Amino acid sequence: MTNTHTLQTAEADIVYDVHGPLPTADGRPPLFMIGQPMDASGFATLAAHFPDRTVVTYDPRGLGRSNRKDGRVDHDPTVQATDVHAVIETLGVGPVEMFASSGGAVTALALVAAYPHDVTTLVAHEPPLIPVLPDAEAAERARSGVRDVYEAKGANAGMAAFIAMTSWRGEFTADYFAQPAPDPAQFGMPSHDDGSRDDPLLSDRSWAVSSYRPDPDALAAAPTRIVIAVGEESADIFTGRTSVATAELLGQQPTVFPSHHGGFLGDESGYPGKPEDFARKLREVLDEDN
Repeated sequence: MTNTHTLQTAEADIVYDVHGPLPTADGRPPLFMIGQPMDASGFATLAAHFPDRTVVTYDPRGLGRSNRKDGRVDHDPTVQATDVHAVIETLGVGPVEMFASSGGAVTALALVAAYPHDVTTLVAHEPPLIPVLPDAEAAERARSGVRDVYEAKGANAGMAAFIAMTSWRGEFTADYFAQPAPDPAQFGMPSHDDGSRDDPLLSDRSWAVSSYRPDPDALAAAPTRIVIAVGEESADIFTGRTSVATAELLGQQPTVFPSHHGGFLGDESGYPGKPEDFARKLREVLDEDN
């Protein structure tokens, strides 16, 4: 049973899906899954592995089905946190459990800092937070390089540059910057430029997400149990390093999950992970306090 709703606000119409009953059948809080720039469709496989839970997914403003009315095109985790807070309030069943991945994990950390009673347990999977890295300045330069390639040559070239950046092992050194921009063909992509320049991942529209600096004091003061998760295949690459550094900032070790950055994705994604194993691990982590 899935019901789709639209929360109308002055700035955006936020579309969210409730998979299962409210109030929940098992007495547990709903399990809210969020991403960015991925919308609700990316959680279809993972949600299917929780048939006993009421799962909530949503499309961030300006992405998927959620239309913006604020005239902006940038993606800010503090703004998105306000949207998620509004959805949680609208659900009317109290705080939720949350699985948040990538940019969604950044939004979730902003949510807990601003609204500490919204979430009981947060599993923040591979938040791409540049400021926590020891080589933050070089990482910003690498991010700018992806944007520059995208602006000059289009989406396929930009994605090739993005893959090269996010798969680089270790800190971004002179060796990284000495490399030529990769050919999209080496990743199985054509070199065609469709002329668009509005991709939230490859442009600078989501830089506020990767530039977000978590507030460790606010997060420590919140009653939320926060678990920073990292994929077992992400060791020493960009989001693996940001996960380890974020965990250290919060005085913990990251919890290792199966597979890669999109380890919960199914075969429909084009880059599937190990969703069954991933869901099993997520269930174990969420059940630790229950």
